[in-house]
Amino acid sequence: MPFPLIPVAIAVLAAGAFGIGKTVKAGIDIKKANRTNKDANSIIKNAKWRLNTSRLSSRDAIEKLGTQKLEILDKGINRFVKSFEQLRNIEIENSIGLQELSKFKMDKQSFAELKEMGDFATSVLGGMSVGTLGGAITAFGAWGAAGQLAAASTGTLIANLSGAAATNATLAFFGGGSLAAGGLGIAGGTMVLGGIVAGPALAIMGLIVGAKANTEKEKALANLATARKTAEELITASDVCIAIRKRCYLFIELLERLTNMFNPLLDQMETAINNHGADYSLFNIEEKKAVAGALSLAGTIKAVIDTPILNKDGKLTNESAQIIREINKSI
Repeated sequence: MPFPLIPVAIAVLAAGAFGIGKTVKAGIDIKKANRTNKDANSIIKNAKWRLNTSRLSSRDAIEKLGTQKLEILDKGINRFVKSFEQLRNIEIENSIGLQELSKFKMDKQSFAELKEMGDFATSVLGGMSVGTLGGAITAFGAWGAAGQLAAASTGTLIANLSGAAATNATLAFFGGGSLAAGGLGIAGGTMVLGGIVAGPALAIMGLIVGAKANTEKEKALANLATARKTAEELITASDVCIAIRKRCYLFIELLERLTNMFNPLLDQMETAINNHGADYSLFNIEEKKAVAGALSLAGTIKAVIDTPILNKDGKLTNESAQIIREINKSI
């Protein structure tokens, strides 16, 4: 009789339907997992683009500041040192200069450091290779100079600055190559910037096989969570880069204002020496005021040039914000 075959057929059809349903669900899970991984990739890609953009703009700002420091030293400060060293019978204390900048008055040690900084700038701008010059400018823009000048000759200093830019994680990050191959690429895949430690960009999984669809769907969700966390770190690092760029441009603007005040006083000093010789006592009151003002501004410019924007860990320094406030109140 055929009737006993009916339950068997129903069972076969049910098993087939279950198998089809499972296959369909696996396919849906694959699509969901792939979409989730695609979202994770997009999150990382966007965060990396934002960080790289802010990194490049910050690097440009640091290099611009470093170049500006070197040019001011090479041109304005060297002019001042050359003229000031000629003077005899100087009594600056009794002259009227920029009294509001008296805090930055120079003693013999400061003057010697300023002279050495000028010699350094001339040496750097005079004939270093492009690679070495880039490293020196980056370091010079980010850090102060007097401490590095203290224990090294000019030739050694340039090499030291270049080496620091190549090996310090923060300056290497700004110097280039740190986002190569889709990662951060510094110190074994990590970078230290402003106290933030960001790991290399998340490597998202590839295609998922249907047999493991349920498992891989959970992995894809975990990837998405990790991508979001990593993106937060990258965005925070990007914000730090933006803050560094802004601080650099505040220094650039400040040095431009000081230079615009400094150069006319240098002209007056040089004219006075041409007219009266090197005897300061023969200068008239306006010429003495010019010398005193130039000396005050030279000390102020030195203080700005020697104030680091960043510390060795890549954090913005408190003293860089403080000196901007102090000088802006005085000029």
